[in-house]
Amino acid sequence: MSQPAILALTTGEPAGIGPDLALQWMQEYQQLESTEQTQWDHTRVLVLANADVLQARARQLGIGLKPYWVNTWQALENLPPLSSGYLPVWSLPIQAPVMPGELNPANATYVLDMLTLAAQGCMEKRFAGMVTAPVHKGVINDAGVDFSGHTEFLQMYTGSRQVVMMLATARLRVALVTTHLPLRAVADAITQEKLQQVLEILYTSLQQQWGIAQPKILVCGLNPHAGEGGHLGDEEIQIIEPVLQTYRDQGKNIVGPLPADTLFTEKVLHGADAVLAMYHDQGLPVLKHQGFGQAANITLGLPIVRTSVDHGTALELAGRGQAHTGSLWTALQAARVMRPLIF
Repeated sequence: MSQPAILALTTGEPAGIGPDLALQWMQEYQQLESTEQTQWDHTRVLVLANADVLQARARQLGIGLKPYWVNTWQALENLPPLSSGYLPVWSLPIQAPVMPGELNPANATYVLDMLTLAAQGCMEKRFAGMVTAPVHKGVINDAGVDFSGHTEFLQMYTGSRQVVMMLATARLRVALVTTHLPLRAVADAITQEKLQQVLEILYTSLQQQWGIAQPKILVCGLNPHAGEGGHLGDEEIQIIEPVLQTYRDQGKNIVGPLPADTLFTEKVLHGADAVLAMYHDQGLPVLKHQGFGQAANITLGLPIVRTSVDHGTALELAGRGQAHTGSLWTALQAARVMRPLIF
């Protein structure tokens, strides 16, 4: 029998709900019916956190924590199954005491150390994937570190040329051509080269990481009514359509460009494996309306598996027992079934 797959769960900003999520998720797992637990039998979840922070948060939440401490790569060979009731934890040093809800730039190094350890383990194939709880970009930058997010950090760490942001629920996957740009900059950022790179990563990821032999991808137009034949903008004619046609000429099931206002109807979505939206607020409002709190953020184009929750640090909820674990469940489930991308 092969070795169990290990997922590294980074707990993110220590003053936020990341530690809460790890503890509450384990508690909820223990309450599952045995038949539901069995699907996790061949998976181990290793929490990356500071021991003092995690134990203090467990006491604050009234959760009985049975830690299984890990501090070497060799110790990964004997991680207990989730059903044992033990929570494997790799403890990392932290620079300053943590008060739930109170940010401290001194702990930015700790947050980045967790990400580095998880990414290293994935690159060395010690971990099957990494799942990230939310970080606070502002406090990391306040510490003097130029940090724009998990995605960019992992892109640089892994030396990946291009990455793609995708959010997914149990029923819908939406990838983005552009991400965090002002709306007036979006059109200029969409070029044939950029679209081809993103579409190639999305198509290959659906094949290799989800095992979909012939993916069907619906592609949004940029303009209202997908440009209305050029009367409402010509990006569909000049940029999007030529790229899509090259894929259709190869026998690939790429549909579009489609008007975004009707693409997200059940009839059009039926049978599609993913939607490719041109910009952030074109695709994500629909997905989040359908499944906010139950969606996962997935980074495509990396040589490792990385998923994340779809929400922020929720500082005001830290230590109160009010964090919702739905998105973490989705992120862990996605990482559990995905395979690394082969370049």
